[in-house]
Amino acid sequence: MRAKTTAKTPASPMRPALAERKRVSVLGATGSVGASTLDLIGRAPGAFEIVALTAHGNVDTLAELALRHRAKLAVVADAGAYGALKQRLQGSGIATAAGPSGLIEAALLPADCVMAAIVGAAGLHPTMAAVTQGRRVALANKECLVSAGEIFLEAVSQSGAELVPVDSEHSAVFQAIAGADPAGIERIVLTASGGPFRTFSLEQLQRVTPEQALRHPNWSMGRKITVDSATLMNKGLELIEAYHLFSVGPDRLEVVVHPQSIVHALVAYCDGAMLAQLSSPDMRTPIALSLAWPRRMPTPTKRMDLVELGQLTFERPDETRFPALRVARQALRQGGMAPAVLNAANEVAVDAFLAGRLGFLQIAQLVAETLERASARGLTGKAPDLAAVLATDASARQLAREVLAAGALAASSWR
Repeated sequence: MRAKTTAKTPASPMRPALAERKRVSVLGATGSVGASTLDLIGRAPGAFEIVALTAHGNVDTLAELALRHRAKLAVVADAGAYGALKQRLQGSGIATAAGPSGLIEAALLPADCVMAAIVGAAGLHPTMAAVTQGRRVALANKECLVSAGEIFLEAVSQSGAELVPVDSEHSAVFQAIAGADPAGIERIVLTASGGPFRTFSLEQLQRVTPEQALRHPNWSMGRKITVDSATLMNKGLELIEAYHLFSVGPDRLEVVVHPQSIVHALVAYCDGAMLAQLSSPDMRTPIALSLAWPRRMPTPTKRMDLVELGQLTFERPDETRFPALRVARQALRQGGMAPAVLNAANEVAVDAFLAGRLGFLQIAQLVAETLERASARGLTGKAPDLAAVLATDASARQLAREVLAAGALAASSWR
């Protein structure tokens, strides 16, 4: 099952950006997407009302944000930090909660829009709970689609929820196909910056350090997603998301490298037309769209000057130097729980790389080896429910750790 991508026609530019006050909850308020969301909300006084804010364990920032935005509920996922949060918010009138049950409570509080920005598998249950409200879910959590695509979209369909993608690439596609007949789409092209190592040789890639990988040339993102951008695994995960979001099969999903990060995606139609969405590389643009759609709201992002840009260039990704993209395509074609295994193994691999226990080129190797062993053990079949997805995720992580501990990965580059 795929998500419907038909959207309402945008309002006239002469109309106000937002017609009425919207109630918003932000799951993952202290991360990069959550911080950008609250930055935009803070710039639009009177347009939004904050219902709930959650964080993993950053109590100080969570409490500060809850007080600043007058939230009704603040939740810290780390139950051990609950005492500190309660103390920080004592006498404020803001309710507090902690742990998995607290995250679910936040997701279920009535809201017009829930920004689902909790990173990793920890965001699956809360986002699924938010879907049951039958309102808008601004989706910034990859795992919902990569690991549990069919199950998640079935829940969206059953509840009547509105799903608006937040990733810049999927937001771009969402805009380019608004109101279009899916039958007229020939292909969807996602762009990738190429990361900081786009021109590196295999020999240079063998010596890449975590510090180098965390210096993205265009975007400001979290540590894990920045490394994924450097390996191109992020683009592989986005292909899997696009498969679930839009009515296009794997054979009609493409990736091109676009170093300027101005064109975020392109949609080619059967009449030869190709529509592209362009904007400066700032996540506040797609976040603003997810909050205001079908209208638009002002953002403080840099405006583009096409003459100043001069040229926009595109090139094919090199899957020899960046094999993670090829491995992700294989998982997409395999289907079932293969994408969930891919995602789980990649998180283990990135953590190991950042800790200095794995080479840059070995990230894709560890993921591929884990996927192969998981398939041999029957872990990649179709999952019947979310509990099975989470069980597969846990098993894949353990398997990846076993592969890592066994030291079975080649020290040289993997091809």
